[in-house]
Formats: sequence, structure tokens, C-alpha cells
Amino acid sequence: MPKITLPDGAIKDFDKPISVGEVAASIGAGLAKAALAGKVNDKLVDLSYLINTDSSLSIITEKNPEGLEIIRHSCAHLLAQAVKSLFPSAQITIGPVIEDGFYYDIAYDRTFTPEDLEKLERKMTEISDSDLEVTRKELSRKEAITFFREQGEEYKAKIIEDIPETETLSIYTQGDFSDLCRGPHVPRTSKLKAFKLTKVAGAYWRGDAKNEMLQRIYGTAWTNKKDLDLYLKRLDEAEKRDHRKIGKTLDLFHIEESSPGMVFWHPDGWIIYKEIEQYLRKLLTEHDYQEIRTPVLLDKTLWEKSGHWEMFSKNMFISESENKAYAIKPMSCPAHIMIFKQGLKSYRDLPIRLAEFGHCHRNEPSGSLHGLMRVRGFVQDDAHIFCTEDQIQSESAKVLELLFKCYADFGFKPIVKFATRPKERIGSDAQWDKAEQALEKSLKDKSIPFELAPGEGAFYGPKLEFHLKDCIGRLWQCGTLQVDYSMPERLDAYYIAEDGSKQRPVMLHRAILGTLERFIAILIEHHAGEMPLWLSPTQVVLMNITDDQAEYAEKVALDLKKEGFRVKLDLRNEKIGFKIREHTLGRIPYQLIVGEKEKTQKTISVRTLKGQDLGGMIVSAVLDLLRQKIDEKCLSKEED
Repeated sequence: MPKITLPDGAIKDFDKPISVGEVAASIGAGLAKAALAGKVNDKLVDLSYLINTDSSLSIITEKNPEGLEIIRHSCAHLLAQAVKSLFPSAQITIGPVIEDGFYYDIAYDRTFTPEDLEKLERKMTEISDSDLEVTRKELSRKEAITFFREQGEEYKAKIIEDIPETETLSIYTQGDFSDLCRGPHVPRTSKLKAFKLTKVAGAYWRGDAKNEMLQRIYGTAWTNKKDLDLYLKRLDEAEKRDHRKIGKTLDLFHIEESSPGMVFWHPDGWIIYKEIEQYLRKLLTEHDYQEIRTPVLLDKTLWEKSGHWEMFSKNMFISESENKAYAIKPMSCPAHIMIFKQGLKSYRDLPIRLAEFGHCHRNEPSGSLHGLMRVRGFVQDDAHIFCTEDQIQSESAKVLELLFKCYADFGFKPIVKFATRPKERIGSDAQWDKAEQALEKSLKDKSIPFELAPGEGAFYGPKLEFHLKDCIGRLWQCGTLQVDYSMPERLDAYYIAEDGSKQRPVMLHRAILGTLERFIAILIEHHAGEMPLWLSPTQVVLMNITDDQAEYAEKVALDLKKEGFRVKLDLRNEKIGFKIREHTLGRIPYQLIVGEKEKTQKTISVRTLKGQDLGGMIVSAVLDLLRQKIDEKCLSKEED
């Protein structure tokens, strides 16, 4: 008879097989009421799961991360049941959990409207309030196919046909609705209270553009209404900060159908881009990188040798000419090795740090394109460091110093994840040991906290990931540092060691911002378009009150321009209040106003974007203020 070991080490003996729910009840009524599922020997199971051997058990409640995931998964079934109730001819396909919520792909003969989502949400609430029991039943492959075909669910039948015959199939039933699923799920629909349907989008069946288009209904679910309301508030704030809307309002860039996924940078947007590029270029020089430029078009055979053809060819733009195939590069790694291989390299030359603002292209699916966040043409702030094994740790430490300096100047403190060796990998265990130890030591030596991501490294080496949190709490992965033993070997890169032998260099791949396009989108949304002074396309607008001050305003504007500031001169015959409102909407950091008093006293009245009146200043004092703010780079909004 089973002995159950609980998380605190306590052991409970039972004289017969017992369900997870019954164990929870034996511990206490409160736990039984809060229980959503169980974890038996590290496997998530339903409360109805019967334990008949000695096992370890954790009761999962909404306080556990797994509890929230189960709630979201169960909400996907709740949505599917609502769809079938209100739109009986619709067919359901798959409904997985995603970050912050869930979705379900639906086949239906017309497009779902916002009004439909409201009806579906009301029906979901009605089903939840009905407190339906959720039960699990196992079926054979043949039984499951027959069951869903009789229900008219052809997509479900097709899914089952592709599942290996050895796999156990289960369906979950709540009321008159049944769905194919591994589970686990909440025991009753009343456990699902805090949810919201958010949007509808198109999605190809099985993600293949050759297949039919389905409708993907997205939703979010939380353990309580407070968390739901906070999330919806973040969504609303994110909508206001959408870089596509702000980019259009501020005339920064556009993307059009004639070149999907490619950015048309307007003058003001290009200023932001160039300022970031110039900042990075200066930082690279300070850290002893050599900047290079490599071709965009490279022979297919190079990509085959590097291993990228096998992994990325579906996402490459291919050009064929005179029986030769070329690919537009999706990344710069092989090209950098080609530069390393030019001329004999000695151990004395290492490390060699090659950096490039690499123009790359990837044939991303059209449905995944999203403003500057997901594009087909982009520039990576890419670099590769060729070093010896003994230099991995010291070079990793220098990369960390560079990354943290850069992120601090943009106002971020990164969250670091350390991804270690996966099961499927190349290279010896000794190489992996050395690479992982070097990366970990470089983090610990600088007292940098990190989260471990076991088994999530690349097949050729471990990596560090750098995630930036914006002002509304969203995380964006930007930088990476990867250790690579594979590509130098694949492309026959070597150096001459001290003993005269040929040795393979270790290749460190590193990016700071990731892609400039995506990072600019992050900045726009983080600042809601109110860029820090050093990045603002127009840093200062100078306005006159009447025509009598026009000449003085022109002189002051010229003085500021000579000192390198980006100045807009507004001498229009408009009321000063109108001008101030217009330039506030244009997110210009400083508004300088000259009236008759300022003209007489040779001063300027200074206002900030937030409306703070700094009073009258002489030109030299204004210049000092602007220089100070630029030197401070990106302060937080409270400090700015």
C-alpha cells in the first residue's frame, strides 16, 4: 500500500490506492478546497489521479507557478466550450498556454467580431458559474478518432492520426463538451474566475502557409481579479506606447506593402538610429574591437559548411545565377571567420575582436511581422571574438563589462540567464566544462546575479542571455554571449600555437542590443516616444512670441546649432500657447521661448517637456544645462 512523501518530508501511509484529491483532504479541508492538481514523482497530474505505489507528492494550488499554467490551460477549454455552444458549426483545433494567457485556433466560416468575443466571454462566465465537474477518460487511438469524427471535429481527428500509436490518448469532459488533451486540468469549472478574451488574429493550420487559415482567439487568465486588472492595465499602457503608432505620429519610419518587413527610415527616425550606432561605435573603440564590413550575399556552399543551411535555409532569401546558389546572410558569423582566415594568425594575435553593424535578412512569415519588433531586413550589432581556451573567462568578463555599461547608459539593468549544455550537443565534455565554468566565473567575479536555464544552451556551446525590463514590466531579450567550438572547426579556422602546432580558436558570439530596429522599438515604447535628450531627433525648439523677436531667436538658434545641438526654429505667426502644445505633442525635450523681455535682457525662457518652467537663462547657462543632460545619458523619469 502506498506511502506518500510530502514536500516537508512528512510521510503518510494509506491502506489502499488513493487519489491526489483525497490525499489533500486528509491533510486539511483548506488544502482540499484550494487544490488544483498534484505533482506525483515530478509529474503533473489531475486531482483524480490514483496513487498506488510509494510516491512523492506536492499539491498544486494557485500559489504555484504550475497552478497558474493549469488555470490558463483550462481556460482554453472553457473558451472552446463557449465557441461550440454559441457557434455549433465551428471546429476547434489546438488551444495551448502562452505567456500571460492562452489561445485557441478555430475553423469557422466567417470572421469573429469584437461583439462575438463579448458573447463568448459571457458564455465562459456562465459555464464557470455552473461549477461543472471536469473528468478525464483514456481512449484508444481508434476510439478517439471515431469519437471526434462523430462530433464533426475533423481537425481533432487529423491531430490524433499524427500522434504515435504508443501514446496514451485522453479526453477531458465538462458538461456536454469534450476535448482531446494530455492535461492536467482544474477539477471544476468554478476554479476559473479571472479571465478576459483580448483579440482575434489569423493563423495557418499547423503553422503552414500552404494550409487553410484559421482564427486564433487570444485570452488571458489569472488566479484572481486583482492580477487580471493589473495585467489589463499593462495591456492598455502597452497599447498607448505602441511604437508603430508613435512612429507614425512622430514621423520616424514606415513600412509598406511594396517591401514587407523592411524599414523606411524618415529623417527624425534616422537621427535616433545614427545616434545609437555612433554611441556603439565609440564604445567598441574603447573596448578594442576592430570594425569590419562583410558582404550581404554569400555562396550557398559556405552556409552548408557552417551548418546554417540545414538550420536556416527556409528563412533565407536565395538567389540563383548561372547554376550557382547564393543566400542573403541571415547572420554574419561565417563571414567573420572568412576575415579571420585571411593571413596566418599566431597565438600572439589573440584575442581578435571583430565587430560589424551587419545588414542581415531573414524571410520571416508574413503573419509574424510586427513593426520594428519583427522585420525581414535588420542590422545586428554583431561581434565575434577569436581567442584561446585560456582566454574564454577573461574575454567573457570584458564582454560583461561592455554590456552592462551600454545598458546602464540606456537606463536598463539586465536580468541574466545562464543556459547550460543541452542533451543534443557537439564537443567534448571537457570543452563544455571549461566553457560553462568560464562563463559562470565571469558572472560570479562581478557579483552578477543570474538565473540558471539548464539544458537551454546552443548545440555548440553555453550562452548568457540578457533580458531588459521596460517601465511597464515587460522583458525583452536583447544581448547574448555564446561560446562556440563548432564553427571554427567547420570552416577550418586555426592559429599557430606557441609550440608551432595548428590550433582551433574558440569563437565567442556576442550581441549587445540584438538588432538596432528592435531595440529602437523597445526604446520608443519604454519612453512612450519621449526620448532622452541625447537621442531626441529635435532636442530644442526655439519659439518667438511676436515678429519683433525673430532676429534674436534666429541668432540664439544659430549659437545652439554651432555647439552641436539639434534645434528647430518656430517663427510662425501663431499664439505661443498653440506652439507650446504642438511641440509638447512632438515630444521635444526643451522649449525655449523669447519675448520682448528675453530679447532686452539677452536671456531665454526655458521649459521642459513636462511643463516645468526653469525661468530665464543666458545662452551659456542653457548650453551648460543641455550638455549636463546629455552627459547623464538616460536618467529615469523621476530624475529627468
